Amino acid sequence: MTRVLVVDDEPQILRALRINLVARQYEVAVAADGSAALREAADWHPDLVILDLGLPDLDGVEVIHGLRGWTEVPIIVLSGRAGSDDKVEALDAGADDYVTKPFGIDELLARIRAVTRRTNASDEPSSVQLGDHVIDLANKTISGDVRLTPTEWHFLELLVRNPGKLISQRQLLTEVWGASYLKETHYLRQYMAQLRRKLERDPAHPAHLLTEPGMGYRFQP
Repeated sequence: MTRVLVVDDEPQILRALRINLVARQYEVAVAADGSAALREAADWHPDLVILDLGLPDLDGVEVIHGLRGWTEVPIIVLSGRAGSDDKVEALDAGADDYVTKPFGIDELLARIRAVTRRTNASDEPSSVQLGDHVIDLANKTISGDVRLTPTEWHFLELLVRNPGKLISQRQLLTEVWGASYLKETHYLRQYMAQLRRKLERDPAHPAHLLTEPGMGYRFQP
């Protein structure tokens, strides 16, 4: 049974999430502040953390840093802060995804399923389906005789190896081009457009290579 730690200072949200998650066969623990969350995580070793940013003692980003000091447990941030700066800061600190309050329980459950699928996968996939194409990660080939440049491949590989995960602009720029290119966000738009033209059925309305405005990009299987 998947263990989920829910961290929020609003009792009604803790109660609602506990009820919905337990009903779907998750094992749930709750914490109302950052210090309790860090203690609970260390003692209980959850498989997933759902974390509010606006906690009464520690900022949620501090909690993310505290967790990332010793664990790679998936973290979904759940917060009323709608600004992209807060989302980017949380993602860069090590969060795996971000859901803004008010939220739909179905959306949150879908995000939970996505991150737990990644975590529970025993081996790296050797191939990934993207629309009409099969991406062979081992041999770096794509069906349909699609050819990518080395930079396009690096960009695509970061996304498809993390299905459903929001990859921040900072991470993509750092890993594909290097830390000195953090302001060159137009590179991301240009290369994403190129990948969509080569891989999406309708590049103007992509179904798999998605943009999260101001934050980053996501591969949706």
